[in-house]
Amino acid sequence: MTKFNNVSVEKESNIYFEGKVISTSIYFSDGSKKTLGVMQKGEYEFSTEQKEIMEIMSGELEVLLPDSDWIKIKSGDTFEVPGKSSFKLKVHEITNYCCEYIDE
Repeated sequence: MTKFNNVSVEKESNIYFEGKVISTSIYFSDGSKKTLGVMQKGEYEFSTEQKEIMEIMSGELEVLLPDSDWIKIKSGDTFEVPGKSSFKLKVHEITNYCCEYIDE
């Protein structure tokens, strides 16, 4: 899906790591939330309360999930992050992503 219809968008972006990761929150009529963002090259660590499904629309990175080895991820790939965990990223080129948050 390349377009979301009938959503609400937060006007202020979420800015992390001195502006190297920026995302915008969007909300759907059913109450669900996603973020659309861009990550510059670099290494980052994130924590999450909810389960996340990350879809990579463009770019290339590696992800280190709990109890896993580094996994190469490229444009078109997705990966899941368990709730109440943290994960590390090595972003090799500017990457566009969509993150879906799942209540469990």
